[in-house]
Amino acid sequence: MEQLPDPALLEQERERFLREFKIQLTTFQRSERSTRLHCCIKEENHQNGPVTAAICLECYDHLQERVDVLEAVLRMDLKEAARIVYDAVWADPSDPTKTYENAANALLTELRKRSGVPYTFALLQAPLSD
Repeated sequence: MEQLPDPALLEQERERFLREFKIQLTTFQRSERSTRLHCCIKEENHQNGPVTAAICLECYDHLQERVDVLEAVLRMDLKEAARIVYDAVWADPSDPTKTYENAANALLTELRKRSGVPYTFALLQAPLSD
């Protein structure tokens, strides 16, 4: 005849197992949550599985806003660009050698203004050679 284990001993073993299981589960959940927090949220860009994020979401959002503005600037209408060039060419017809430079400068100035790039950046660029 098979002897049944002591119910008190069985209860202790069950409690010990449940405590250990709960600790393992909690540790796994923390690890999983921590891993997810540091993974890139753009899963569609990572077909081979999650990739660790290189920047925080706040910085990503800020950069995305800047990219959106710059894309909008680059979508300048052809008529607008032509008007800026035309106005720049005829703004100072006294020196025909500077016509192209005036037009390019006017167009770049407008693009910088629309994009929010500070004018001081333009001053750091090398001047056109003659």
